[in-house]
Amino acid sequence: MGCRRTDCLSRPLSGLFEKLGSLVGSFPFYFFVIPLILTAALSGGLSFIKDREDNDLERQYTPRKGPSKVTRALIMENFPHNDSMFSADRLYNQGNFASLIAVATNGANILENPAFEEVINLNAEILDVAVYNGSLGYNELCAKAYGECVSNTVLEILQSKDEIGLSFPFHPSRSGPVFLGSVLGEVVTNENGSVISAQAVKLTYYLEDNESTADAAKLWLLGFKKLLFDRPDSKHIVVSYYTSKSKQEEIDSHTTDGIPLFLITYACAITFSVISCLRLDNVRNKVWVAVFGVFSSGLAIISSFGLLLYLGVPFVITVANSPFLILGIGLNNMFILVSDWQHTKVKDSVPHRMAHSYKEAVMSITITALTDLFKFSIGVTSDFPAVQSFCVYTSVSIAFCYFYTITLFGSFLALNGRREADNRHWLTCVKIPSDKLDDHSDSYNICCVGGGYDPNTGTEKKQPASHFFKEYYGPFLIKPWVKGAVIFLFVVYLAASIYGCFHVQQGIELYDLAADNSHVTTFNIKDRQYFSAYGPTVMVIVSEEFPYWNEDKRQQLQGCLEAFRGLRFVDKDIFTSWLDSYYVYGEKSNLNLDEKDVFLKNLSNFFDLFPLFKQDVNLIGDTIAASRFFVQTVDISSGSMEMQMLNGLTSTAEKCNAASVLVYNQKFIFYDQYDVVVKSTIKNVGVITAVMLVVSLLLIPDPLCSLWVTFSIGSVTAGVTGFMWLWDVSLDSISMIIFTVCIGFTVDFSAHVSYAFVTSKKTSPDDRAVDALSNLGYPILQGALSTVLGVSVLATSEFNTFRTFFKMFFLVMFLGALHGLIFIPVILTLLTRKEKKEEIKEKPHKISKF
Repeated sequence: MGCRRTDCLSRPLSGLFEKLGSLVGSFPFYFFVIPLILTAALSGGLSFIKDREDNDLERQYTPRKGPSKVTRALIMENFPHNDSMFSADRLYNQGNFASLIAVATNGANILENPAFEEVINLNAEILDVAVYNGSLGYNELCAKAYGECVSNTVLEILQSKDEIGLSFPFHPSRSGPVFLGSVLGEVVTNENGSVISAQAVKLTYYLEDNESTADAAKLWLLGFKKLLFDRPDSKHIVVSYYTSKSKQEEIDSHTTDGIPLFLITYACAITFSVISCLRLDNVRNKVWVAVFGVFSSGLAIISSFGLLLYLGVPFVITVANSPFLILGIGLNNMFILVSDWQHTKVKDSVPHRMAHSYKEAVMSITITALTDLFKFSIGVTSDFPAVQSFCVYTSVSIAFCYFYTITLFGSFLALNGRREADNRHWLTCVKIPSDKLDDHSDSYNICCVGGGYDPNTGTEKKQPASHFFKEYYGPFLIKPWVKGAVIFLFVVYLAASIYGCFHVQQGIELYDLAADNSHVTTFNIKDRQYFSAYGPTVMVIVSEEFPYWNEDKRQQLQGCLEAFRGLRFVDKDIFTSWLDSYYVYGEKSNLNLDEKDVFLKNLSNFFDLFPLFKQDVNLIGDTIAASRFFVQTVDISSGSMEMQMLNGLTSTAEKCNAASVLVYNQKFIFYDQYDVVVKSTIKNVGVITAVMLVVSLLLIPDPLCSLWVTFSIGSVTAGVTGFMWLWDVSLDSISMIIFTVCIGFTVDFSAHVSYAFVTSKKTSPDDRAVDALSNLGYPILQGALSTVLGVSVLATSEFNTFRTFFKMFFLVMFLGALHGLIFIPVILTLLTRKEKKEEIKEKPHKISKF
């Protein structure tokens, strides 16, 4: 197979960059000062960061056009909320509430003293919380039904002297059966359904949700939190608490918590860069170049964020991950330019050396920057506003990082080059001798002599790491038995990755957006642990006019409702139907409800007796425009189960031929992401792969080599997805952001190694692999390590969002380097035939190290 290069695009661009490099080398001062002035002007935008924060959970982390949002609008139109007849099951939003979970210590029974006595006392303290100097308490702010506060009925039942025993999940009472499935946890019952013991109890305090009492309700919720936070630990119960404002307050209070982590990362990046660029030669030492390379990336972040904040672009907590990514990109760019600078002849003028460096390096940097921008332009079209904000900030940051690399950092490299040309010391800038002096001490010759270079090539001396790849690693990798082991390892890797892809979990736990030690996280974990036996109550909505009095039509509708009750995650015995209750009422009243006039005429009397059902029917004139029923879900213990439940309910609704049926619970607004996340991820990976194929064709004109680069993207994608399962990372809106970002970086290592391989002047495939690794092995290792280092501090964060970013970025860098340094070189040697020297006479265009 012959691999030939075309210069139709790279040659004119390289010439343009060569002229730019000469210009920067000739006038470095201007290219140094202008970016600094620009940064100073744009940095003022950072003062608006608090004003631009927008972490509204629903707006940012749910699909913009989610189907449940459409259903909610229909519910709000047909079933307006009745403040005087509160019903938690009928809420179309989460409402206004405070809640607590009390768990008996040491596995004791929460329903027996002393644990139960503490629960009663705690409930009394909560009911005494008041605001506005005690003028407004719970009784004035509570949600009401039948003229009284909606109370925690389980406490009333247990305290009542008339009640003997407790039934579960329904307990009969004078006002009707009371559902206890959602308020008692880890319940043990006897054969008759009577409760023997329970480990946990959940108490909820609903408040009015209207504008007139909004401020007072907010203060009451703060008083509730303060009471629970200040409460001393108990010997008998462990209490977790939560309010309807908790998630939002938690996220809002931690939007900028990534700043300290970034400062630590910045320090680590400077240390790594200094070590990587450290030279024993006192003239060729590039310590200050390394420091300024990190500094340049930081200025790019400040400028881009400042500009977007000036323009009013929302700042979402996911954007806090962007600086870590940009720092890694900036370090990679620095290594590219420094590496190519070291390949220039040290006796040439600085403008000439800069021209050569830019011709070789900036082409690679430009291609990487363009592909990154293409990636993030896909994210800007996402259904998730949080993804859009992240991609906008990151795209602009990449553009600034690119601009500052070729101007600000380039100018500093030129100034450092002038120092080297004058043979000045890296620390003191004093001219020093280039050769050791016999009449001076060894200490003087070590510390005050420098400026050496390779007399055979005229360039700086080669680093030991590059020598290792040429003399040891490359020859070892091309041994036949090593190739066989690599292919076996590759097959095992693919098999494990594909297996993991089929087991990766989907769904987001919203408390993952909160800190590990937050009361939000503690409460939600307890809720999952003790109260997952019964999930959300789901509305089944008939969204069109329907003749409920028509027996045939009604039977068809009943068949649809029975299909819902037959689902494995729905309790067939817990079902609320105004229609069934109405027909029971009709039988007792001797009414023929199969006649339209009788059906409609007696509805008002029925609603007078059962006022809650009035909220379930939208009666307009002599037609029922819409109505709703309720089913109870069970065993919803994870995000994956939530996804299965939503898909099952939606699928059942679509299969109903009797009428147009929809399903809804206020939590479905967040569950909608499950379907969108998978489709968006597949779309993004597909588009990114297509873009990378085009890029690889430009970099590596040989079609077979380009296909292998594209295949490596698919291989790394499968690996990242598969190992997400092993590392307990779920596929959700947050990991989708990171996944989309990371996948694009997989092309860098494989593409550059493939290009170096096919353009090598060696004739043997094995020799070409060694040649490619000797030139690119160390830069690839530097790039991978610097990028992982840029995000490694996130592994210690108390936020799952940051830890997920680290895990996925680590996987991408590790697997990408694994492909670039091991898999791709070996595969290319097996698929490429030996070429004659005549076929590759043209001197290849050397690609920059990355």
